[in-house]
Amino acid sequence: MLELNTFSITARCPKTGQLGVAVSTKLPAVGMLVPFVKAGTGAIATQSFVNPYIGIRGLRYLGSGMTAAEAKNKIISEEQDLEYRQFAIVDADGNTAAFSGDECEGYYNHFEGDGFVVAGNMLVNEKTLTDMQRTFVIHSDLELSERLLRALQAGQKAGGDKRGKQSAALKVYDTEDYPLVDLRVDEHEDPVAELTRVYEVAKEQLLPFIPDMPKKHNFK
Repeated sequence: MLELNTFSITARCPKTGQLGVAVSTKLPAVGMLVPFVKAGTGAIATQSFVNPYIGIRGLRYLGSGMTAAEAKNKIISEEQDLEYRQFAIVDADGNTAAFSGDECEGYYNHFEGDGFVVAGNMLVNEKTLTDMQRTFVIHSDLELSERLLRALQAGQKAGGDKRGKQSAALKVYDTEDYPLVDLRVDEHEDPVAELTRVYEVAKEQLLPFIPDMPKKHNFK
């Protein structure tokens, strides 16, 4: 099994309904297997000994009308090697659910807040998660992508992954089937800082054009 010892935040913006995940780990390409988001449906981070089908199936369950808690219970009922899994779910209404198996490595935990979940395993300390939680809450005036990134920065500053740092990702969906923001740093000595730099470039050169792109209601 592939072990992605990560720290992540999964969230919904109460003002816009946007959904997203920000995550970092000491392995390459964390954005490939951990964050799963679908507009109007939910956001899921699946980590530790990662099973991407938790994200894939979880979004399907949310899309069928299940709440975050109902999707969590469904996943738990059918998951193999459950004790090695960690996942966080936020549904389209901002309901949250999370699970951390007893065989996750090192310090692991998750904390649920109002419309968000912070989760991590093999962390330097609990402060990684509590600082992420606090930072996300105090920046409620910012757009979701900015709030997620600030929380990830706080987690890295507090300690982050016990083994070091290598990759980071930020994924946010608004109302379309394509992402509003989908940025990845797949291999870097300081991935959260690099993700922040890439985000600032995207804010100037890419994100201003997203509102003018084709919308799904234009297609029958």
